[in-house]
Amino acid sequence: MLAMVCLVLAIGACQSEQSSIPMATTLEVPDNTSLIQSGDLRIAPLDILQISVFGVEELSGPYQVDYLGRIKLPLIGEIDAKGFTAIELAALLEARLGESYLQDPDVNVIVDESLGQQVTVEGSVTKPGLFPIQGRVSLLQAIAMAEGPSETANPRRVVVFREISGERKAAAFDLVAIRNGEASDPFIYGNDIVVVDGSEARRTYGDFIRSIPLLALFVAL
Repeated sequence: MLAMVCLVLAIGACQSEQSSIPMATTLEVPDNTSLIQSGDLRIAPLDILQISVFGVEELSGPYQVDYLGRIKLPLIGEIDAKGFTAIELAALLEARLGESYLQDPDVNVIVDESLGQQVTVEGSVTKPGLFPIQGRVSLLQAIAMAEGPSETANPRRVVVFREISGERKAAAFDLVAIRNGEASDPFIYGNDIVVVDGSEARRTYGDFIRSIPLLALFVAL
């Protein structure tokens, strides 16, 4: 976290004018997320998987990954699922089932719910910290996890830092406009960092938070 903050401060000090940054109302999704099915999403402990084995209903259904990252299936027993993508795990299950039990098995795996994701909420909030997210979480809900903006917060500027295509990017939002229904409440994804502007945020980020245009397309840092 400290390294990321230092990087932000260093880039913010030499950042050029922001007028050239394109405006947009749609937001890019991160590299890894619990809200969409992504080929790069890695299975984590406590995730809920939907496994379908074509023609074999007895093996199909929801499976929860245990705390050690394993699932247990009939016929083949325990499988270490942690760190695999859904596609990789499906291929592994096909190989294991094809060894002795089924001929040319067809397995499909979907990460139905990812319980191992966390979001960081910091800056001018009542209780900054890391918070687990389950299912769909909006920006308003993420800030509520930190018990809302502090007394010195500027709710008209909330910045979300996000990893997209291997780059750290950012976008700013107006919390007041979202609450009034004048702007959409964006979804927050696992590994996002949410920073609420205000005196606490400026002690760490300086003026960098205020340099990011509202509703800007996520811009590389």
